[in-house]
Amino acid sequence: MNRRRFLASSAALFGTPAFAAGLRPAILGDEPLRITAAARGILYGAATSSQQLHDADFAAALVREAAILVPEYEMKRGVIEAVRGHYDFTGADTLAAFARVHGLKLRGHPLVWHKRNPDWLTDISDESVLTDYITALVSRYRGRMHSWDVVNEAIQPGEPGNLRKTVWLDRFGPSYIDLAFHTARAADPRAMLVYNDWGCELGAPDNDRFRAATLDFLEGLRARAVPIDALGLQGHLGLQGAQVDPAKLAVFLDRVKAMGLKILVTEHDVDDDGGPSDIVARDRAVADASRRFLDVMLANSATVAVLTWGLTDRYLDPPDWRQRLTGWTPRRLPLDASLARKPMWRAISRAFG
Repeated sequence: MNRRRFLASSAALFGTPAFAAGLRPAILGDEPLRITAAARGILYGAATSSQQLHDADFAAALVREAAILVPEYEMKRGVIEAVRGHYDFTGADTLAAFARVHGLKLRGHPLVWHKRNPDWLTDISDESVLTDYITALVSRYRGRMHSWDVVNEAIQPGEPGNLRKTVWLDRFGPSYIDLAFHTARAADPRAMLVYNDWGCELGAPDNDRFRAATLDFLEGLRARAVPIDALGLQGHLGLQGAQVDPAKLAVFLDRVKAMGLKILVTEHDVDDDGGPSDIVARDRAVADASRRFLDVMLANSATVAVLTWGLTDRYLDPPDWRQRLTGWTPRRLPLDASLARKPMWRAISRAFG
């Protein structure tokens, strides 16, 4: 899409009477999450997609509640570069324009990942396949990004060097990680560069190993003067299985802070699968899990942002056909499908407060 067509489509999306009217919601009594978070020096935000912005009611709720956005899928390489050497920034540009119009910050996610890559990426001839893409994407939004998830989910305890087997590791060895960070820094010296992963949040023995591997990984980056600024903890929790151990998590966060790194919660939600069928009880359990996690994260002064992986349950589908048949409704995000604030919203608000 050329610039003229993009600006025309953006005007159509952001300038419709319905959209404009949606940006003046009634005050619901409590301060929006972005306001409560800002009072504590924290950015609150959410993942969204360019398609969701066509829902004027949702867009209004997003502008009301969030101070920072992250694309749900528009910056994944399989979307940006489905055909080698041909970049499609349409969805990412739409989100960037929305953020600019409404004074929101923007995160980039992810530059290097082992998933959501184009089919052709199995043929990696040289480092330019990595560096050219990072340079093109980061340079396009230079000066407009709060932060980038430069490398996503590279750690796998038990593998050689505790690194996940990926096409990048197979082709370049561990040096691909350093190269990715240096390339991103050259393309935008001001953006916060983040390593993003899951596995450190809970208290099971597997999580103990993941935390130890993560600390070793970060210490190695720092020792090699790799330009990393922050650690992103995704914050995907669940009502079943292992739960957060506040003491273990707090010690880990202190170690990260001592390295001089910032900390972000990048993809927080609470999987309610297997939770109570009674919605009131399930909402309470989801809220409690969120609050226990965020209380620990926010107790550490290195934490600078909390993003949920979505703002509303409106776009969630039940995980399997049996749950769809029984009418199960996922309730894992701060707002319900009608955009009403849920107990999870209140728990996050209290954690900020």
